[in-house]
Amino acid sequence: MHLFYTPDITTNEYTLPEEESKHCVKVLRLEVGNEIFLIDGKGGFYRCEIIQAQPKRCEVRCVEKTEEYGKRAFHIHIAIAPTKNIERIEWFLEKCTEIGIDEITPLLCDHSERKVIKEDRLEKVIISAMKQSLKAYLPKLNPLTEFSRFVKNNPSTLQCIAHCDEGYKKSLQEIYQPGQDITILIGPEGDFSGNEITLALENNFIPVTLGESRLRTETAGIVACHSINFMNEIKHKSQMK
Repeated sequence: MHLFYTPDITTNEYTLPEEESKHCVKVLRLEVGNEIFLIDGKGGFYRCEIIQAQPKRCEVRCVEKTEEYGKRAFHIHIAIAPTKNIERIEWFLEKCTEIGIDEITPLLCDHSERKVIKEDRLEKVIISAMKQSLKAYLPKLNPLTEFSRFVKNNPSTLQCIAHCDEGYKKSLQEIYQPGQDITILIGPEGDFSGNEITLALENNFIPVTLGESRLRTETAGIVACHSINFMNEIKHKSQMK
């Protein structure tokens, strides 16, 4: 399946952007009459036929459109501190997009080693992973946000913070009900500071554990994302029986 990201598609006939046209015609060697698929990042999934195959201007006609393709009944928002090695957070974005995530907020924390990110570069990673995993919804990437500002202004149904400090914590399985919207905070390499943990608890974030092992930042984010998706999948399968 040849899949292209076309966020501005609005009509039955559409011209691929020049870069996508070149990839379609020059790299993939597709011709008039060949079938391709388009996604708009907002749930639209389009089956199309090539009607003009030019390297700078590949035109297609929409044969079939599916709305809300792969739409889910829950929302996963992970707010995570970018790692010093940016490739590790890119890996997190790639894998969570493949698994299923709706929103990501990079967090600026007291112990953050990385205080600047290139949003355009991270957006490209997300788009590539969305296409690879055949998803029609583009996860929302928010700007880098200060921790205190984020925890005071997050409206999620269920709010959790995964930290390494001592004290009683619940597992996600104990507190999460499939179908709920959830926000999970994941700290930097040096973990959240004591002040940040206190502030989060004061703003109704529940402390959670992601298992017995001490996880890297990006691994913790992926484990959290997979756990929520897995619980929803199990519930969905039980309802189908």
